[in-house]
Amino acid sequence: MRKIGLIALAASVLGGSFAQAQDTLKVAIGQRGVYENSISEIGQDQGFFKKRGLNLELLYTQGSGESQQAVISGAVDVGIGIGTLGTFSAFAKGAPVRVIGATMKGAYEFWYVPADSPIKTFKDAAGKTVAFSTNGSSTNLMVLGLAKLNGVQVQPTATGSPVATLTQAMSKQIDVGWTAAPIGIAQLNAGQIRIVARGSDVPEFANQTVRFILANADALKKNPAAFSKYMAGYRETLEWMYSDPASLKAYAAWAKVSEDVAKRTRDDFIPKANANPDVIAGMDQAMTDAVALKFIAAPLSQEQLKELLQVPLK
Repeated sequence: MRKIGLIALAASVLGGSFAQAQDTLKVAIGQRGVYENSISEIGQDQGFFKKRGLNLELLYTQGSGESQQAVISGAVDVGIGIGTLGTFSAFAKGAPVRVIGATMKGAYEFWYVPADSPIKTFKDAAGKTVAFSTNGSSTNLMVLGLAKLNGVQVQPTATGSPVATLTQAMSKQIDVGWTAAPIGIAQLNAGQIRIVARGSDVPEFANQTVRFILANADALKKNPAAFSKYMAGYRETLEWMYSDPASLKAYAAWAKVSEDVAKRTRDDFIPKANANPDVIAGMDQAMTDAVALKFIAAPLSQEQLKELLQVPLK
């Protein structure tokens, strides 16, 4: 009996140690359904974070502006898909934010109208309402870039998620909607909507990191090991999503789309290299844009960039 008691005691102690070794991070994610935003939940479902002793509490938001505010306030530890210029602005104002990775280089978002709309090209959208997600987001920047590229003035309008935007566009509450695959692909294939512009039409977006993985600076300083675990799990999940056919089934179920749409989303819109979290590109151009569009008053110094961009986080 004594031996059994000792074994139980040892198990209890080990169980307590294991529980203490577990870390939890709260993660805010904009635009549920978008491929690059699936990694945290799918990775958790597949055990890539758990095996590193990390548990994720996931919160979905209407866009990167909302996610960024959650990071700044400390309501969450990590924000996914945070717009580059919005991040610069927050950091320049003294917000406790640090970049620990990238979610996307380039732009695969597109702008569309219902099939019966008189708008044929982005130039035809002069004076019209054009959707983006939230203020300070990458889609906000893209709308401004598309307007400049086409030499027109539009009414940029925050409409939230691609799903919410699709409803507004089809009911004519907004003139031009925005989306990111897979949302809208079924309607596009069915001829219900027409593409009038792509984010990639704006030349400077092609080789520029447009969205970050953002960490609350205070939380990062307090428990850097948890964030390192997160990035390790993120990398492994991403690798699995581009190498294992089973990942398409997992993503299709998460996004509530067919496997054909899931495959087209990954293979036609999101090259693996563009999703590499450890590559930050095009910051000089991004800084120029941030100043020109009054996100920041002056370019961040090299010292400031070194403090902000803590990539790769090992």
